[in-house]
Amino acid sequence: MECTKAMECTEVAWEIIKHFQDDFSTLYSCFQVNKLWSRLTIPFIWEDPFSFKQPKNYNYIEAYLCNLNDDDKKKLNKYEINTNLFSYALFNYSSFIRHLDTNKLINSIKKWDAIVNPIRQKGLVKFIYKSLIKLFVESDANLLTLDFTYNRNYYNITISQIILNPNFICNIRKLYLKFDTYDTFNIDSFLKSLSLNSKSISSINFQFIDPYQNVEENLINIINSQKNLENISFNFDSLPLYNSLKNPDFINTLRTIIFYFIDFKNIVALNEVFEQLNVLESIHILCCSFLDSIFVTYPFKLRSLFVSEIIIEPIRLLLQNSGNYLENFGLELYCLPRGEVELLDLIINHYSTNIKFLTFCEFNHDSIYKILKLIEKVKLSLNYLTIEISPIANSGSIILQNLWKILPSRLEYLNLIIPISNISDFEFFLKNLQTIFIKKLLIKCVCTVTRIPVFQRNSILHYIKEYIMKNKRVEYLAFLEYFSDKEEYDDLISMENEEFGSYNIVIQKYHELKIDNHEFVSEMYC
Repeated sequence: MECTKAMECTEVAWEIIKHFQDDFSTLYSCFQVNKLWSRLTIPFIWEDPFSFKQPKNYNYIEAYLCNLNDDDKKKLNKYEINTNLFSYALFNYSSFIRHLDTNKLINSIKKWDAIVNPIRQKGLVKFIYKSLIKLFVESDANLLTLDFTYNRNYYNITISQIILNPNFICNIRKLYLKFDTYDTFNIDSFLKSLSLNSKSISSINFQFIDPYQNVEENLINIINSQKNLENISFNFDSLPLYNSLKNPDFINTLRTIIFYFIDFKNIVALNEVFEQLNVLESIHILCCSFLDSIFVTYPFKLRSLFVSEIIIEPIRLLLQNSGNYLENFGLELYCLPRGEVELLDLIINHYSTNIKFLTFCEFNHDSIYKILKLIEKVKLSLNYLTIEISPIANSGSIILQNLWKILPSRLEYLNLIIPISNISDFEFFLKNLQTIFIKKLLIKCVCTVTRIPVFQRNSILHYIKEYIMKNKRVEYLAFLEYFSDKEEYDDLISMENEEFGSYNIVIQKYHELKIDNHEFVSEMYC
């Protein structure tokens, strides 16, 4: 009986802790409850420490370094890093790693280096990266996610270690490979190792620019070697890997397909592919071209449509065939737009029922009231909203004066990229925003000819404190001034962390809090 109760307590504690696995501060509180909770919490804290956005605590770098062998510690001492100052490691923390993002690892080491090594010893970051990669691949860790971004200074370190230790990648479930060059060593060996050793992948995301033939063949082999592939993302024009979707092994497994910057002019077999996939739940078309080449009569569940060029009739046919499931919609034109009013009318009148995510980037001034109408139409379901207004457009005041009236009472995310030409409009907007709770609020003020005068900056910060901070209407906040003529950025509230923190508001850098549309879709559906 006592044994059964103990097991039940352990299971309940584990479920509670699992619920907070992305919240570092809560996890740390769980860690301090008692020995049982400490033991259960440790794996969650250390499965992906480089992805914690708050708090930015880089002590985990030092905890990993405690597990270096004596030879590597001696090398570290040569960089004037005193390893004797590191506390004793209670666990082999590297064995808990489950999700490895090489880009986040590099950036975390660089930020740690900037804190503890102001002299900036040359080669230290690269040495620590090499040491940590070696620790991870030799620790018998059960890696579930590998997110590899090409970086010419660190590429060969990662590749060579994985090739020498293929067991490290044998259980991965999610694979992300991002390359923008092929002047690399060992890439074929690396891709072959993945196809031979990683056969349990459920999600694949390839971003390759102009792959040569051997790379293309190896990528196809990686796809075809899977038996339980559920999600796949095709990125950029030159990857004709979609033919792999005809693999009969995917008929009853593949649920999600993402097309990102794909030229559909080169794709002719989509109808055949979609018809044979029995459990396909979502298709996402993000900033693709030649939509008039999509000859698909078989209805599919189009969940996302982000438009970068408007040819209205093909889009109308696409939506007529598959638009009733639309949940994410965006205009990302960044050019002289044509047809956007007609497209917005189409969405408003027929395909707005399920929309949760909207993004509008540098749209035509004539479309502003249609956009506001669409936002109001989806008010009950809307969770994420981005509006980017060109500094040369005359739409900023219209947004600031009218947006607050049509927003839902609660938003997960609001990102405004907007010129603030009239400070009173900005005050009016924030004052009326007090009735709305926004978990993540981002405001990027875009300037062109001149920067914001100091007195106006002070006014902006004052209004943010008065109407946002003191009323506790947000959890995360970012405000950035961007001077476009000189590509300069100025975080106006970077020095205000302590004051905002007293109101339980977390200040973050704009680019860290900003949602990338492609990443959002991948995380939500894959």
